[in-house]
Amino acid sequence: MRVVFFLILLAGLGAGIGYPWAVANFSGREIGTFRVYDRGGAFRPVTVALSPSDAPVRVLVDMTAVAPPEFASSGTALTLTASVDGRTVLARMLTFFEAKPQERSPQLREKIYRDEAGVLSDIAGGDYAFVVGRGDAEGIEIAAVDLVLRAGAGRLDPRLQPLGFALAAVGFIGFVLAMRRGRRARKQASAPPPPRWGRDGGASGQ
Repeated sequence: MRVVFFLILLAGLGAGIGYPWAVANFSGREIGTFRVYDRGGAFRPVTVALSPSDAPVRVLVDMTAVAPPEFASSGTALTLTASVDGRTVLARMLTFFEAKPQERSPQLREKIYRDEAGVLSDIAGGDYAFVVGRGDAEGIEIAAVDLVLRAGAGRLDPRLQPLGFALAAVGFIGFVLAMRRGRRARKQASAPPPPRWGRDGGASGQ
C-alpha cells in the first residue's frame, strides 16, 4: 500500500504544482523576449505585431535582481499594461511574491524572477503596445526586465489544480499511515515469543 499511496502523492503534486508551472512556462511557442529595462536607464515601451493565429498569448515578465529581494504579497514590484488601438486590454500589478529564483550563472549574484501578467485570449490583430514600470515596492534593486510573449499558450484547467492538492493530501496521509503500520508489524514480528513454561508461561510446570 505504501507504493500506491506514494504514487498518488506524486500524481497529486504533479497536477497541483507541476502542471500549472509547465502550462505557464512551456505551453505554446515563444513569440519573443523583449528587453524593456536596463539598470541605470529608463523603462522602454515595446510594440509587438500580433495576429489572431497567435491567440491566446501569455504575457510573462522576467526581472533580474542584483541581490535577493524581499518580495511582499501586498507590494507591487512592477506594473504592466497592454493596449491596442488606444484601448487597454491588460493591466496588472506584479508582486513576484511566489516567484522562484533562477540563475544565469552560479558565479553571479543576479537572480531572475518570473511573474505572469496574464493571457490575451482575443487577438484582433494589430500592433500591441506593452508598457512596464516600477511599482510601489521598495528595496528591490533591479538589473534588467524582459517581456516574454508566448503564442498558442495552453489554458489552465481550474479544476485540476485543487484536485491535485486533494490527491497529494490523500497520498501523504495514506503513505504515513502505511509506514506506521509497517513499523508496528516489524516490531511485533521481531519481539521474542512469550515463554511456554515457568512462572510466566502458559503452564504451571507442576
